[in-house]
Amino acid sequence: MITYLAGRVVQALAVVALLSIVTFLLMPLLPGGPAHAMLEKDATAVQITDFNHEMGLDQPLWTQYWIWVRNLAQGNLGFSPRLNQPVRDAIGAALPKTVLLMSISTTLAVVISILLGTFQATRRNSVADHLLTATMFTLFATPSFFLALVAILVFAVYLHLLPPVAPQGETAPAILSQPLALVLPVLTLAVIPIAVLSRYARSSVLDNMAENYVRTARAKGLSERQILWGHVLRNSMLPMATLLGLGLPRVLGGALIVEQVFNYPGMGLLAWRATLSRDYPILLVIVLIVGIATVVGNLLADLTYAVLDPRIRYVKE
Repeated sequence: MITYLAGRVVQALAVVALLSIVTFLLMPLLPGGPAHAMLEKDATAVQITDFNHEMGLDQPLWTQYWIWVRNLAQGNLGFSPRLNQPVRDAIGAALPKTVLLMSISTTLAVVISILLGTFQATRRNSVADHLLTATMFTLFATPSFFLALVAILVFAVYLHLLPPVAPQGETAPAILSQPLALVLPVLTLAVIPIAVLSRYARSSVLDNMAENYVRTARAKGLSERQILWGHVLRNSMLPMATLLGLGLPRVLGGALIVEQVFNYPGMGLLAWRATLSRDYPILLVIVLIVGIATVVGNLLADLTYAVLDPRIRYVKE
């Protein structure tokens, strides 16, 4: 088990190191260099020279990378000329809110998808199964921004049940103090993961119900409920664990759109505004965070596999 975990952690660290190099090289590849990209079009040569010296862009590339990595390790994420504040402060204010939104929507998506997938598997080829399948495929094919706009139109404009704007607050407790305003962003962000995960949950439950251990459990006199909830669901969670890890970038991408539509003060809205204002220091850190989150998601999926299926711990690669 320890060897398995150590191998996965070493692989994750290697990927993060490579990711940091690729992310850092995005700045020098900007057309005309970072100074031309971030300063105004009529910036003089003196202003560009001063900017490059202040940002350390006049040093050799490998020196710039080493300073950048060292600063990252010390918590210095750079300075945003557009916001006139350290990038750490901007990220620190937005990241917890996005984590909160993603945690709630992902938890909701997992619970609902497991229940839907199990319901469909136990009623295979029924009218309800076909209707839910058609609904899930439709939702999966619908863009997040369209779902968000339809939700606002129906529940906020026509029915006046929910506010069209997400909670506005500086802290997580302030966000949670406005639960009604959280409903539309959370549901919009959870819909597509539900459509994906429920399909895999249905297939996985059906596959496991055809296994020999299910027939053995039935021969021992266990009820269908005991077999389903005590044996089948545990083994059916293996594909779900991988999908959750691999689906983290998709959730983050959806959060960018949802936060912009609902004006939710998280990482997605920060990235959107940084893109419009060409605030590249913030964009680079956000790209790095998303990449690290993807690596961590895959690592957690591997570890979850080892917990759910002890046989994986002893597989030699």
